[in-house]
Order: sequence, then C-alpha cells, then structure tokens
Amino acid sequence: MQPEQRPQHEPEGPAEYLTVAAEGVHETEVNRSRFLCALAPAATEAEAQEFIARVRKQHPGANHNCSAYVIGADASIQKANDDGEPGGTAGVPMLQMLLRREVRYTVAVVTRYFGGVKLGAGGLIRAYGGAVGEALDAVGTVTRRRFRLVTVTVGHERAGRLENDLRATGREVREVRYGAEVTIELGLPGAEVAEFRRWLADATAGAAHVEVGGEAFGTV
Repeated sequence: MQPEQRPQHEPEGPAEYLTVAAEGVHETEVNRSRFLCALAPAATEAEAQEFIARVRKQHPGANHNCSAYVIGADASIQKANDDGEPGGTAGVPMLQMLLRREVRYTVAVVTRYFGGVKLGAGGLIRAYGGAVGEALDAVGTVTRRRFRLVTVTVGHERAGRLENDLRATGREVREVRYGAEVTIELGLPGAEVAEFRRWLADATAGAAHVEVGGEAFGTV
C-alpha cells in the first residue's frame, strides 16, 4: 500500500496511525461456532470491498461473512456489515474494535460457521469483536507516521558523502537518483525541516539545494 499523501493546505490530522502489516487469518471458536477473521491493509474503499468479495468467494458455505473497514488516517470512511446476523451484533463490534485499537486503512472479514449453539446478542457482539481483536494481535500491526517530503539536489562530488552523513544521522533516505546532478529524497518530521536546512548548509558549504514538498505517511 502506498503512503497516503496530502496537499500542504489541508489540516494536519493525526500524526500517526496503525495498520495491519499484511494479509492474515486467525481462527477462534465460541460454543462450537468457528470464527475466522481475515485482515488486510486497504488503501481505498474499493480495495476493501474487493477483499470482502474475495473472502466471500473463499467461503461460500459459511453461515455469515461479516465485515468492517476503516479508511483514512482520520477514519473518514467507516463501514460495517452484519451479513444476516441480528442488527448491530457483528459488523458494528468489529468496526468498534478497529477504532478502539486505532487501526486505519484496514478491512476485516469474520467468517462464521455455525456450531449449533445460539450465542445471543451479547455473545455475538463479544465473539465478533473479540475475533477482530485476537486477529490483530496474531497478524500484527505497524505504525505509520506523518512526515514531510524533502528533495535535496547536490553535485556528484558531494553526493556520496552527503548520503552517508544523512544515513548516519538517522534520516530516512527514500530514494537517490543520478542525473546531471544527484537528487536525494528524504522523509522528515515537519518540525525538523528548519533545523535540517541549517544542517545541510553546513554539511555542503551551501552547495546543496533543498525543496520541501507535501506530506505523506510512512512505516516507522
């Protein structure tokens, strides 16, 4: 999933959020009913819906394939689907678990194979929400943090040493491109941009040009 990018004029929103590291499935059992929670990262609502459709196709004989997803660093898109379970007992507790754990850009599908014992509304809420919580623990999450995109242009004679200095000081070098000059793309916390300009001027005797771009989220 590509980092979400925002134009500079938009409100800052959250500084970081969690998302699942990769697709994964975790199974729980409650009173003989099997609950298989499939999780996946989703950059867009369309990706989330495609994943839900794929899981449904994998389990055509299941009693229910309930789903929930949260898209946007600020959780601007939230959807839940009970898929035939009593209203509010499946998709909503799944969604609430994603929100409670501060997980974004993530889709969850809980597939239920009924075991013959009715769980009641409270039991269903605990089972579906719990299935998502356990799956998040099992599959694992990663932190994605907001940073400013910064492009440094410098001559070839200084580029190698500058790149080494950047990496040695813990700065995130995202890409290095070689042409008539060398272009180095970095990700910096917004609060560090002014300090970085001063450091770069000292490190290159003023020979490097820096351009500050928009913002994105990257994995910590």
